[in-house]
Amino acid sequence: MADTLIRVTDLTKDYRLGDTHVLALRGVSLEIERGSFVAVMGPSGSGKSTFMNLLGCLDQPSAGHLWLDGEEVSQLSDDALAALRNRRIGFVFQHFNLLARTSALDNVALPLLYRGLTASERHAKSEQRLHQVGLAERMDHHPAQLSGGQQQRVAIARALVGDPALVLADEPTGALDSRTGIEIMALLQQLNREGITIVLVTHEHDIAAYADRIIQFRDGRVVDDQSNERRDAGADFSALPVLT
Repeated sequence: MADTLIRVTDLTKDYRLGDTHVLALRGVSLEIERGSFVAVMGPSGSGKSTFMNLLGCLDQPSAGHLWLDGEEVSQLSDDALAALRNRRIGFVFQHFNLLARTSALDNVALPLLYRGLTASERHAKSEQRLHQVGLAERMDHHPAQLSGGQQQRVAIARALVGDPALVLADEPTGALDSRTGIEIMALLQQLNREGITIVLVTHEHDIAAYADRIIQFRDGRVVDDQSNERRDAGADFSALPVLT
C-alpha cells in the first residue's frame, strides 16, 4: 500500500479584498505519496500558489482538511504551524533568499538554530548537506562570491538540513539560465532518487517534465492530474561540474 505523505480533502481558501470575495481554492482533494516528485502548474490566479502556501503551513484553509506526515494541520495555531514548518518542511525559492553577509555554511545552518543543537552539531549537519549538493569547497564563501547556480545549491542544502519530510520548491530555476536550470533539476532528481519528497511549482512545461507527476490547477480546482514519464536531467549530480 502506498505511503501517503500529504492528503487534502475538500480544501477551500477564500479571501476578502475590500468588497471583493476571492475564492482561491474550490474544494481540492488529492494525495501525494512519500518519495514522489510532483510538479504543480497553472496560470496566474489558478490557485497553485495558494495550494503551495497551505502545503507549506504558511497559511490555513478556510474549509477542508490537510494532513501532513500523518498529522492534521488544518486548524493549528500560528505557533504550532511555525514549529511544524521548522521540523518537517524545507523551502527552496526562486531568488534563493540567502543572507548576504553570511557564509554558505551558516546560511545552511539557519533552520537548526531553534532545535537546541550545539554550534558544532549544526555545522556538522550543514557540512554534510553542502557536500551532498556539490559545494564542499565553497562552505566559507558568501553569496556574492557564488554563481546563481551555486547559490541555489546552498538554498537546497538549507532546505534539507533539518531532514524534512517534504521539500517545496517555488520556481527554483526561474532566476537561472537554461544550462544551470538543468543542473538544478538534475540535483533535485538525484535527491528524489534518494527518497526525498519534492513538490515543485513551475509555469514552465520543460521544467515540469522532470517530475513524476504533473498536477494542473485552473480557477481554484485541479483540472488535470497525471503520472509523467519524466525527463532525465542527466547523470548523478556528483558527476556535474562545479560552476565558477
